[in-house]
Amino acid sequence: MLLLGSRIRIARTRRHMTVEELAERVGVTHTTIRGIERGSLSVKVGVVFEAASVLGVALFDEDAARVGLEARRVASELALLPRRVRRPVVDDDF
Repeated sequence: MLLLGSRIRIARTRRHMTVEELAERVGVTHTTIRGIERGSLSVKVGVVFEAASVLGVALFDEDAARVGLEARRVASELALLPRRVRRPVVDDDF
């Protein structure tokens, strides 16, 4: 679950979505999304799959050897991503 949660976090961050925005799209609280991204086993698997589906994250990998490589790639990519995503404030008053 940790690998899938990390993939979800990367996809969310790449799309410049906040945790709150993803939670709204999935229909859960921001706390649940944080649990998903941390790989918490207390989150229902259907909710995890829904979050992955919203972001276009692949759920399964057919090659077992790739899982180890993917875990290392995800860990190094997470180290490079910003810890927070903030929406820019647009002042559109004319």
